[in-house]
Amino acid sequence: MIKMFTVQEAKQTILRREMALEPEVPPALQARLDELFGVGSTPDTAVTTILHTIRQQGDTAVHHWTGRIDGVELATFAVDKEELATAVSRIPADLADALRFAAGRIRQFHSYQPLPNWTTTEMGGRLGQRVTPIQRVGVYVPGGTAPLPSSLLMGVIPAQVAGVPDIVATTPPGRNGRVPDVILAAAAIAGVETVYTLGGAQAIGALAFGTESIRRVDKIVGPGNLFVTLAKKQVYGIVGIDGLYGPTETVVVADETANPAWVAADMLAQAEHDVLATAILLTPSRELATAVQIEISKQLEDRSRADIIAVSLANQSGIVITADMDEACALASAFAAEHTCIASDNPQAWVDKIPHAGGLFIGERSFEVLGDYVAGPSHTMPTGGTARFASPLNVSDFVKISSTIELDDKTSALLSPIAARIAQAELLDGHAAAAKRRLGD
Repeated sequence: MIKMFTVQEAKQTILRREMALEPEVPPALQARLDELFGVGSTPDTAVTTILHTIRQQGDTAVHHWTGRIDGVELATFAVDKEELATAVSRIPADLADALRFAAGRIRQFHSYQPLPNWTTTEMGGRLGQRVTPIQRVGVYVPGGTAPLPSSLLMGVIPAQVAGVPDIVATTPPGRNGRVPDVILAAAAIAGVETVYTLGGAQAIGALAFGTESIRRVDKIVGPGNLFVTLAKKQVYGIVGIDGLYGPTETVVVADETANPAWVAADMLAQAEHDVLATAILLTPSRELATAVQIEISKQLEDRSRADIIAVSLANQSGIVITADMDEACALASAFAAEHTCIASDNPQAWVDKIPHAGGLFIGERSFEVLGDYVAGPSHTMPTGGTARFASPLNVSDFVKISSTIELDDKTSALLSPIAARIAQAELLDGHAAAAKRRLGD
């Protein structure tokens, strides 16, 4: 059963933010690390080894690590074009229709996001900004315990809307060495022409450095497991990245009017992602808390991933009894969850009290599962409290801004002595001389 906490208890446990990239390594994973990389290896040192060998040896290292880690031998990394083109015919028709519908809404939502070029003459001459798309982007699509075609759509489509001309996707191979048809179908529906059968740190290394058969990208986006995240962290600066994502998390802020069965269902949906997933209810209503607790126990019996859910609920999740809704909102904002849901008969009354959230789901009809698939915004959102300063994946992640500076003679003459004076204070006489020379001429 999911536990109840006081606010003080929660602050010391489930609401306490730990370093997402320094987790406690389970014994089974440590044994695997010792086997593959040497006794005492850590996830970070393992990733360093993988990236170093890929940078030095290219395809040979990618083949090696894919065989060692994933247990598959690949003849080529890129999925055959014919296999990709015919993937939609190999999945149920209603599933293909659902993916097309989701793709349409995702594309429509992101088309509203502005990418403005602008110029002003008010400062002398012409000053402005020019927005241009990144040229080549790699979208990582997690595999792990289940295929995630939605993650492909959520990563690829904002890049397309931004005008990125070259988009590739990469995803781990299944046990049979193939990419699941449903992911290939999503790629075909989105219009992706290249999908690599690669996962983990080796995929990130191949995209970042390039190999004999994989051309390097300019930016890598998409969530993944700990090793993917650590690899993205290590290659940042060689390529761009969107963010460092930890386990998924949802906070529900609810008052006494909330439907306990719905709240429980939403928390279970979050918890089934992963044993490290977080599902937290913040409410001033003890009656709602008790009802949700009962509903979770009842509904859990019908869930196919009950074992995963049980671990998530026991270790990272809980119900917190607050003094009032104001305190619940304050705690939610301080936690800065990936997903924050407001379950109230007047949800708009609490929106401004939660400035920090990756995605804000306002009202019980706007539940988080819809955000995962079809609401429109990308479901790749900041985790681990980074919603305090980071944003969901969006079109601005796929463009770069160049400042444009075109000054007229009068403005240049006005600015030059000022620039020269500041340069002299910084002991950069070459800078000062360049500015003064314009004045002399």
